[in-house]
Amino acid sequence: MDRFVVISGCSSGGKSTLLAELGRRGYAVVEEPGRRIVKEELRGEGSALPWVDATAFLRRAVQMALADRASASALDGWVFFDRGLVDAAAGLQHLTGEPMLAPLGQSHRYHRLVFLTPPWPEIYVTDPERRHGLDAALAEYSRLLDAYPSLGYEVSILPKVAATERADFVLRALAE
Repeated sequence: MDRFVVISGCSSGGKSTLLAELGRRGYAVVEEPGRRIVKEELRGEGSALPWVDATAFLRRAVQMALADRASASALDGWVFFDRGLVDAAAGLQHLTGEPMLAPLGQSHRYHRLVFLTPPWPEIYVTDPERRHGLDAALAEYSRLLDAYPSLGYEVSILPKVAATERADFVLRALAE
């Protein structure tokens, strides 16, 4: 859908802060599937945590991203996704070798312009839901830099500025 905009990129690059700013401005925002899965798993048995069973975690992320897209179709105007289907499918394909990126990525489209947060080591932090280090985040970022253009998306790298300025940048780019 042309109203569905993905904000993706390097872990701890400021995606969630940017999405919070867009939400504050009245736009619909969909929280990152991975964070929601980790929160659920930490409250339960924890069998699909990324550091326990990455394949199970990514399969859940794909399913959640598909459900998010279906739910978001009822929303009006721009809908901003903190990561999404392409991120989960690219990760699962990398991990398992299953050719799922192209089929899923082509049949469930987002806006042609995808915004990526670049690596920002100065603000990188781990937390109970993000336990991987910067090296893993950089490898994932590199995969995403390849995955989105391979599906025909135009990638816009977000500047390393405050969330308000990033939100202005995104909204200006979408208005063009």
